[in-house]
Amino acid sequence: MPSLPSWLTFHSVSQLSFFSAESIPPAVTDLAGMLAGPGQVVTSEDRARISIVVDRDWRAQAVAELIAQCGLGAEVTRSEEGSPLVRTQSTPALLPLSVQWTKGAVKAVPVGWVPNSRQLRVWAVAAGRLEEGGERFVFGLDPHAKETHAPLAQALMRVGIAPTQLGNRTPGPGLRVSGKKRLTKLVEYLGEAPKHVDTSVAWPHV
Repeated sequence: MPSLPSWLTFHSVSQLSFFSAESIPPAVTDLAGMLAGPGQVVTSEDRARISIVVDRDWRAQAVAELIAQCGLGAEVTRSEEGSPLVRTQSTPALLPLSVQWTKGAVKAVPVGWVPNSRQLRVWAVAAGRLEEGGERFVFGLDPHAKETHAPLAQALMRVGIAPTQLGNRTPGPGLRVSGKKRLTKLVEYLGEAPKHVDTSVAWPHV
């Protein structure tokens, strides 16, 4: 049997437990959650920077705080279209993520990626949304990187929250998590909503 990542553990033969985001210390690797969503990474020589355009000012503030928790500087500004934009400082610390999440010049999901709870938390903050009054939760995807959608669906399946893949219709592509069992597991993974997050529209609950 292959070894398990450090954040996964067996409580019994049949039950796999996933440590909640609040029980894992912040790390630069958390920011893979930005890239699972519509985030972009840009490299220059020995440095890399991750940026993401979001749909609400509160998202920008919440993402910036999560970046700061990882020990990196964050800047909140506006895109050319006027949407909130968050970007990290340019730093060598992000080069490993850049290498893992690009294939040539194109964003690509690392083969066999198993997102940990803090990466899911960043993804949820940056691009998550509720549907049907909270009965469903959708992880937003990058509309410009369609080849990442299926691998990301497989990544969620690996942590026991098999999603339904949504197309590019408004409000954009995503991976929908539904059903009480899956939502309960997702809530356990993500923990309490970070400061700034509008829980009425963007944080799962059961």
